Amino acid sequence: MSAAHDLPGSAGPWAGAPPEAATETTTPLRAVPARSTGRTVAAVTCLLLGLGLVAGAAAGAWLTRDPDARAVRTPYTETPTLWHSTPVDTLFPTTLEGDGAGPGGADRTWTRITVAPDAPCAAALQPRLAEAVGPAGCLRVLRATYVDATASSVTTVGLVFMDADTTRMTALHDRFTTGGLERRPELIPATLPAPGTAAADFGDAQRASWHIDVLTEIPVIVYAVSGFADGRPVTDPRPAREATAKGQTSVAAQAGLGHDAAGVAARVEDGLRRAVTEAVDGPQATPSATKEAR
Repeated sequence: MSAAHDLPGSAGPWAGAPPEAATETTTPLRAVPARSTGRTVAAVTCLLLGLGLVAGAAAGAWLTRDPDARAVRTPYTETPTLWHSTPVDTLFPTTLEGDGAGPGGADRTWTRITVAPDAPCAAALQPRLAEAVGPAGCLRVLRATYVDATASSVTTVGLVFMDADTTRMTALHDRFTTGGLERRPELIPATLPAPGTAAADFGDAQRASWHIDVLTEIPVIVYAVSGFADGRPVTDPRPAREATAKGQTSVAAQAGLGHDAAGVAARVEDGLRRAVTEAVDGPQATPSATKEAR
């Protein structure tokens, strides 16, 4: 905001006034009978009532201009603008630590290798996935790709910012969970390859496991899709919920790719929740309001 400027000084209230007019000749007027006491009281009462109404209205206007009176902030009012106001390293940290996030509770670490510019939903999402979430009000998509510490797997993670209320997000969540959309292979999210990196050959054919989480307390969809860093194709991709279950023998399960998809998504989701909490409650918001990493 620019600094306020003082208005130029002005001369006294009488500066430039016309000379006083000459005294006029007057004639005596006849006497006017005095008003009755009742009418005078009534007039004074009306005047006082009028002043009271004016004072009340002025006080109300002053209260509405009170700088401390702020609009109520909620995750649904603040989140839709976070995609362009939050630093990329906040939403997609350069390193993600996954304590106990690997197969058998092994620790995992993922390093960011590329970030895509924000994009419209139709351009960033796989067509069938865009069709599924579009009616709820899709705003923008942010994406990044990570590689694990052994450089054997790569994972693309995305944040889909929605222009939806609680009712629509809850309905969309139910469609993906109880409705089974999160397990549908035709809705596997698209990858984000990066030339000259471990994700250079990370395309549709390399997708091995995926995770989609439609949040209800925040209008965002978090997704992740993982595959092998050497570019080998996978003919039997499996959702992370299945690939991380005990006793599974799919390629994704045996390689721990379900753990990569779920682990990266969970930690990016945690960072998003912290950013939303700070936007709603201020920079002093405590991390206890965020969900623990899964």
